[in-house]
Amino acid sequence: RVKAADEEDAEYEELIPPENFAMIEKGLYRSGFPKKKNFAFLKKSLQLKSILTLVLEDYPLANTEFNRMHGIKLLQFGVPGNKEPFVDIPEDGIVAALKAVLDKRNHPMLIHCNKGKVRATTCVVILYFIELFKTERVTEEGNLVEHLPNWPGLHDNNYYMYKSRP
Repeated sequence: RVKAADEEDAEYEELIPPENFAMIEKGLYRSGFPKKKNFAFLKKSLQLKSILTLVLEDYPLANTEFNRMHGIKLLQFGVPGNKEPFVDIPEDGIVAALKAVLDKRNHPMLIHCNKGKVRATTCVVILYFIELFKTERVTEEGNLVEHLPNWPGLHDNNYYMYKSRP
């Protein structure tokens, strides 16, 4: 049997990750907004169960159709874009998103915003803090407190409440 040109093209389809794509941990990824050119990568490389988007806008029809065709659940937690240093990202949106990220039933999961920078990275950084405080390494980190400089506020707020026990 001779292969049709379409079959040959599909065999050598280029797998292009979304802008600013990175693996956070096995089964958890972050990126900019996936485009049609990224669909083959998402399908073949990640085998996603869910996509968590942090954008406010309606999800594009092509992306919605791709998700439906491949059984990918869309979790949308609209968080306004924000590059200003003294403007807060709404806490309720990030907290709801983090709950979805921490639910392993949603993995493999892609977290994205428009560029894969501010909102997605904020979510990932908070996730790293949560994971850090869930480990026994917290007590090891507590040993470092006495070696930190005495900057105003650094030792306040019980930030280092897990000091090693004797």
